[in-house]
Amino acid sequence: MNDPVRHAFEMLRRRRLLQGAAALPLVGLSPRTLAQQFPTAKVNTTRLAVTDTEVTVGQLHSATGTMAISETGSIQAEQLAIDQINAAGGVLGRRIRVIKEDGASDWPTFAEKSKKLLVNDRVAAVFGCWTSASRKAVLPIFEKENGMLYYPTFYEGLEQSKNVIYTGQEATQQILWGLDWAAQEKKAKTFFLIGSDYIWPRTSNKIARAHIERVAKLGRVVGEEYFPLGHTNFNSLINKIKVAKPDCIYAIVVGGSNVAFYKQLKAAGITSDRQFLLTISVTEDELLGIGGENAAGFFACMKYFQSLDNPNNKKFVEAFKAKYGPKSVIGDVTQAAYLGPWLWKFAVEKAGSFDVDKVAAASPGIEFKEAPEGYVKIHENHHLWSKARIGQILPDGQFKVVAESPNLIEPNPFPKGYQ
Repeated sequence: MNDPVRHAFEMLRRRRLLQGAAALPLVGLSPRTLAQQFPTAKVNTTRLAVTDTEVTVGQLHSATGTMAISETGSIQAEQLAIDQINAAGGVLGRRIRVIKEDGASDWPTFAEKSKKLLVNDRVAAVFGCWTSASRKAVLPIFEKENGMLYYPTFYEGLEQSKNVIYTGQEATQQILWGLDWAAQEKKAKTFFLIGSDYIWPRTSNKIARAHIERVAKLGRVVGEEYFPLGHTNFNSLINKIKVAKPDCIYAIVVGGSNVAFYKQLKAAGITSDRQFLLTISVTEDELLGIGGENAAGFFACMKYFQSLDNPNNKKFVEAFKAKYGPKSVIGDVTQAAYLGPWLWKFAVEKAGSFDVDKVAAASPGIEFKEAPEGYVKIHENHHLWSKARIGQILPDGQFKVVAESPNLIEPNPFPKGYQ
């Protein structure tokens, strides 16, 4: 993209970002004129679904099944971003068309649908997945077919791919920072680790145990338990917690199981006035099902909370609620999902092409100054520089931010000593 056109794009983006309103003329350039300056034959040399007027992308999330409670917000946020981008003139003068596929909380289905999107539909990018199991299921397909995935969920790290942009946080930006906070501010020395039974919670707790007992030497782990996705009976676990009496319950329960878990904790008398609990898997999205009153006073370590007080977030929350209703809520992964379409757009514009290799090469250094969480930037390892925050759950299902890292944390998906 030549400098005058790119400068015009930047000026328009700054004026119109998050507004959802009809775009002003791009310094006299209509989307059609802009598209003519970037002819399809030059911006699409790998047979992607790109025409003179349209570019097709995919969405791949669980709209059904146990993970729908967590992934619905991602679907909504990505669509909001796409609508706003289209309203502002699209990408290289082309309107974004979306093909939606349902992974149905089933990892083989995610793999099957990803292959359809890349091989049959020839989408230019895919925004999708939530669990690490779903990401691991589709990753070989994206690498083989040379697709580009924008993955929004906080995860365990220990991965890096040319074909993935990780818009959530990895272990050093969430697990390690949060445990250090628990030890320093809450004086936690004994920890009970709990997780759903798949790769993310198990690997995250492996990292947590190493940090607690060996690397940072914060204390010791006094219990570790896992449960299948969709599990709803936690009475045996609760009895073990009562016997162990940990300073900190460290919870990585995902999806619909959270509803039963937190309600049963409260029924058993394990509440915040008696027990410190830190989670890295409960956001405002899950609290819609749990009910804030059933988890009030417990803590979560995330990079984003809906209650963040900054101008970017206020515009984002207003736009989200205008589209999805005043009772809708926005969690950490929902916000990270919103970043995906914008970061893809910026990389395409920087590359002057929709070709995946060129977009991947252009991605390091891409900035999003208007991100709801605050300034973010793509690292050369395809993760984002971002802050870490601690929020305390309120009875209304929102969070009060009680701590924040002083600076952006550099992503490091392969921290030494944790593998």
